[in-house]
Amino acid sequence: MALALLAGLGLSGCAAGTAPAAGGGQDPAAGCGPSSMKVSYEPDPIEPAPTPKLPVTVKSADGRKVTVRSADRILAVNMYGSIAEIVFSLGLGDRLVGRDASTTFAAARDLPLVTVNGHDLSAEAILRLNPTVVLTDAGIGPAEVLDQLRASGIPVVLIGDEQTLPAVGEHITEVAAALGVPEAGQKLKKRVDEEIESARKQAPSGGEPLRVAFLYLRGTAGVYLIGGRGAGSDALIEAIGAVDAGSAAGLTEFRPLTSEGMINAAPDVILVLTAGLKSVGGVDGLVKLPGIAQTPAGRNRRIVDADDGTLLTFGTRTGKTIKALADAVYRPCES
Repeated sequence: MALALLAGLGLSGCAAGTAPAAGGGQDPAAGCGPSSMKVSYEPDPIEPAPTPKLPVTVKSADGRKVTVRSADRILAVNMYGSIAEIVFSLGLGDRLVGRDASTTFAAARDLPLVTVNGHDLSAEAILRLNPTVVLTDAGIGPAEVLDQLRASGIPVVLIGDEQTLPAVGEHITEVAAALGVPEAGQKLKKRVDEEIESARKQAPSGGEPLRVAFLYLRGTAGVYLIGGRGAGSDALIEAIGAVDAGSAAGLTEFRPLTSEGMINAAPDVILVLTAGLKSVGGVDGLVKLPGIAQTPAGRNRRIVDADDGTLLTFGTRTGKTIKALADAVYRPCES
């Protein structure tokens, strides 16, 4: 998974370039300056809440066959918080017993944290919670912790970890099957698929599309990255009818930010996480990073920030996220 590589990457330095950058389409909001995405942060549980029909035996994403006998105490953890979001949206949120660092929506915020050092699972913290089933994916670990949980008799089901729009429905189906609520999964999948499709239809038609670059920034840790094909951000950018500038420049997943890379990407708009933007000193600090000031986005201060807990989650709120991104990118200037 692309984000699993982020902690080990840093800035690869290049001096700021001076070549002019040619943007993509005509940007009607070029003079509007920075904006923020506004999206509902809370998952919406389906009603009525289903009753799990167990035991069930499912095929885990790692190929193992796993039998789940109880969904009374569910632990749902992964890099993005999307699995816990799905469990909550299936109407089983009251059965969650712990959370990962990325699961921060209000209904789960007070649950015990079972990750340390960012996204590493703690076997001791998990075993103290006595879960009857653990749902996770290959993007979180270490693997030795999962083996320890299996050895203790806890069913561990790995959900697919692909971060794409089509995969959202697949993950909902996998989680619902593992918890013995397949009908609720079908209902939730239908709702989410419809929301995503509705949001995609808001993309403007005709004309040259805007170029949008996603930057992953952690200034306090010296991490400055640009997303490309397969980063996850590319799917959201393309869903609003824009061009992912990193992908168009030939980049894959996340690559260190350089002057040359930014100038070649030539984004009209730069998309960042809110905490990341803060970590580099806001918009003023961002435009001082390599190559930013030489892009149309940098010159026009066309920066869109999004809450860390929503943008790359690829969970049940993805349709709402796409709509919020489109609203932020294509918004009319405030009077």
